[in-house]
Amino acid sequence: MSKDTKMPSTVVWQRVEGALIFVAGLALFGVSGSGLPWWAALALFFLPDLSFAAYFLGPKIGARIYNFVHVYALGAVLMALGSLLDNSLLVGLGALLLSHSGFDRMFGYGLKAETSFEDTHLGRIGKRG
Repeated sequence: MSKDTKMPSTVVWQRVEGALIFVAGLALFGVSGSGLPWWAALALFFLPDLSFAAYFLGPKIGARIYNFVHVYALGAVLMALGSLLDNSLLVGLGALLLSHSGFDRMFGYGLKAETSFEDTHLGRIGKRG
C-alpha cells in the first residue's frame, strides 16, 4: 500500500477492535484477583513479544509460533480454564495475554503470514519499499 492510499476500512475496524480488546483485557486483569504486583504484570504483558525469536527457525515456524501466542483465543482459553479451576492467577495471565494481543493489533501488528515477519493480516509493517 502506498503512502497516498488510505487504510482499508476493514483494517481500521480490526485496529479499533484491538483497542477494545486491550482495554477489556486490562479491566479483566484488574478484577481477576491474580495477586501479581504491577511490575510483574507489566513484564508479563510484554512477554509474548519474545515469540518473535522463533523466526530464527525460519519464517514458517516463526509465524506459527508467533500467531499461536498472539491469537485472541489463547488468552480467552486461559481465562476460561482459570475460571473453571478457580485459579485467579491463570485468569489474570489470560487477561494479560488477551490485552497484549489487542494492544498489538491496535498498533497494526497483526497475525503473521508465513512469508515474513513484516507480512500480517492487517497489512505490511515496517519500512515501506
